[in-house]
Amino acid sequence: MSAPGTADGLVVKVEGVGKSFRRGPEEIHVLANLSLEVKAGEFLALMGPSGSGKSTLLNLIGGLDRPTEGTVTVAGERLDQLSDRSLAAWRARHVGFVFQLYNLMPTLTAERNVELPLLLTHLSKAERRQHAETALAVVGLTQRAGHYPRTLSGGEQQRVGIARGIVTDPTLLLCDEPTGDLDRKAGDGILDLLQALHVEHGKTIIMVTHDPHASARASRTVYLNKGQLSPEPIA
Repeated sequence: MSAPGTADGLVVKVEGVGKSFRRGPEEIHVLANLSLEVKAGEFLALMGPSGSGKSTLLNLIGGLDRPTEGTVTVAGERLDQLSDRSLAAWRARHVGFVFQLYNLMPTLTAERNVELPLLLTHLSKAERRQHAETALAVVGLTQRAGHYPRTLSGGEQQRVGIARGIVTDPTLLLCDEPTGDLDRKAGDGILDLLQALHVEHGKTIIMVTHDPHASARASRTVYLNKGQLSPEPIA
């Protein structure tokens, strides 16, 4: 399935974006005049030190936050111009999220956790279950569908998180330190899976990571420091 984007093949176009937060009387500038383009089917790694604004940028691209200035266009839609309600509907259609700490509901089985994003759709219960089963099969967890998170390893929990992220067949998969809470072996399994989603399924992926071992799996790496992007590490 081809990802919707702009006429020039871009899924993400960030132009002149700034993001500031107010902490008491002080204004904290996190991003400043930042621009970034991501093509359909690209696997981009976003690296940088803690506090450099990586997660802030990911949240802007995913429609979880709004820029202080500049424009964010994803899948052909100007996110900074959408109402909160329209943005939530857009996000449900176009973005899958994968978090470092999995963010699974402990009282739900793996299958029910994967099914959660589909509750925002018009699919029937049977259709939701079928989609969840397909997503779990993609990540190799068909046999663990009925298990609760506490009975799964960290790597398996993250696979459930990825299944939940792809269950709606989103335009864009956003991963925030997806291997950050895993040992190297489990982390490599997650990176293998993300690479397969990119190569075999044509998914557009943006991954925030501190780990050069993880970023080496991406098709392109950019570096963020003090609100600025560079194709090379910033000294």
